[in-house]
Amino acid sequence: MNIQIFPCSIGGRLCAPPSKSMAHRSVLAAALAEGTSPVQNLAQSRDIQATLAGVARLGAKITPTEGGVCITGAGAPAHWCFDPARPVDCGESGSTLRFFIPVFSLTGDEVRFCGGGRLFSRPQQVYADLFAARGLEFAQTEQGVTLKGALPAGDYTLPGDVSSQFITGLLYALPLLPGDSTITLTGKVESRPYIGLTLSALADFGVTARWLDERRLAVPGGQHYRPCPYRVEGDYSQAAFPAVLGAVRGGVTVTGLRPDSLQGDAAILDILARCGANFTCTGDEVRFEASPLRATAIDLAACPDLGPILMVLGLFCEGDTVITNAGRLRIKESDRIAAMQEELAKFGGQVLAEGETVTVKGLGGALCAPTRPLNSHNDHRVAMALAIAAWAAGLPACLEDTGAVAKSWPTFFADIHCPTSSFSAFYKPFLPDLAYKVGG
Repeated sequence: MNIQIFPCSIGGRLCAPPSKSMAHRSVLAAALAEGTSPVQNLAQSRDIQATLAGVARLGAKITPTEGGVCITGAGAPAHWCFDPARPVDCGESGSTLRFFIPVFSLTGDEVRFCGGGRLFSRPQQVYADLFAARGLEFAQTEQGVTLKGALPAGDYTLPGDVSSQFITGLLYALPLLPGDSTITLTGKVESRPYIGLTLSALADFGVTARWLDERRLAVPGGQHYRPCPYRVEGDYSQAAFPAVLGAVRGGVTVTGLRPDSLQGDAAILDILARCGANFTCTGDEVRFEASPLRATAIDLAACPDLGPILMVLGLFCEGDTVITNAGRLRIKESDRIAAMQEELAKFGGQVLAEGETVTVKGLGGALCAPTRPLNSHNDHRVAMALAIAAWAAGLPACLEDTGAVAKSWPTFFADIHCPTSSFSAFYKPFLPDLAYKVGG
């Protein structure tokens, strides 16, 4: 869908959607449990649908409920009923693929993973090396990943500066093996909060894994996942979009945010505070009022998903916003650095990139109306960030390919423009060949 955004008043209350990170983790844990787990507050985004469909391939039974699903787990690997003749479709979800690879290896069968978008341009070398070191088959092409052979219990060493998704995949599979295992991380350990989210989800479903020190994790074998009722907490990475809008325009309240959350993206509140944002926290609510914003230094190592919206934030600050450890943005659903450079330039913004560092030249909010349509680059976070930029600046803009938001927040535009929540951010569909006229 293509939409036209109009200048409008901004204000109201908006509930943060469920955490995609915790949704993936809870669904997989429930699917490995021996019993039935109701999982509530689960958004049916494309990524979560891919994980639900995948765990069903192991024999888990998925029953939709109001606001979630009920999952009857497949239990231990000996009870799985996997059909290797059909590939496992991961959609465009990197989390789904990387969480699944070690788990599905335990079938012992040849397993083929397929998907779409840029999924298989994203590196899987960590797994390729781990499989090769144990004499197992692993191959990646532009069409998918194929593996054969079960990863055994033992000692695993992998770099700490890669995606935590590789570590999470091992943490889900290794407890199901008869022997004990360790995971040792070398170099700089990034995305540590995401590892904490995994350990928390495992504990909720009766599985133990723990840090031995700053770099080593102990994973006892011979464990069993236990079913439990689970409610997915609100997502700070998604809440960052209305939060930035509120910081610039004011009058916005975001609800459903757990104050003691382990999510790395909860750093958005600290970042906004350092930029001078005016907000108050009461329980699970955060209320924003408009205030002048100033640039700050931002480290993305533990919160890479915030990259696009933080670049937008930088345009509304006085001074240069310097974002470090941003290199992984280039291997997401799009090259998010290049995409944001191209699209924010249409607002008169300047985004400079050198190595792992991105610098956003602050305009103090003095953006200009785009004279050409904005494009999502088929990336959900780019699409949402650009919409927020237009609404925050109070400028008309045309945004193409907004369907990308279905990957993580399918109701984003409906939620933002919701009379019952008193939000009045306004947009209408438009025809691509009538970019600045309201169409069907």
